[in-house]
Amino acid sequence: MSEPILVSACLLGLLTRYDGVDKTNTGVRDFLDRHNLLPVPICPEQLGGMPTPRPATEFSCGDGEAILDRVCRLQNRCGDDVTDSFIRGASQSVGIARLCGTRKALLKERSPSCGVRQVYRNRKIVPGRGVTAALLAREGLTLLTEEDI
Repeated sequence: MSEPILVSACLLGLLTRYDGVDKTNTGVRDFLDRHNLLPVPICPEQLGGMPTPRPATEFSCGDGEAILDRVCRLQNRCGDDVTDSFIRGASQSVGIARLCGTRKALLKERSPSCGVRQVYRNRKIVPGRGVTAALLAREGLTLLTEEDI
């Protein structure tokens, strides 16, 4: 029986990215096959109620940890506060992990939701976690990115 793993939907070829395209990664599919993993696609931003396409969002301060701790807020490039949508999507992703019994996630690096080690802040790549990655880590899940495989 295959072990379930949460996977950023865009990496699997679904058109979920903010700009309405995918980030298909054949290495991800090969990794899943090699390790007998059953992908459970998630797009935390869609789960949080955001449309696709949608304006890009970057951190202006902190990272996903600061958002969860309510120290910072998230705004998209149009100036809309999207903090609650990001937190809702992260919470829904945790709920999906619990439902399918997974303890692992393979997420899109540098995403404001899914970044595991890097995110964009003020249009620069900086160390940090996305909102969903931060909440999944708090739940004890093992986090990987497409760059780890």
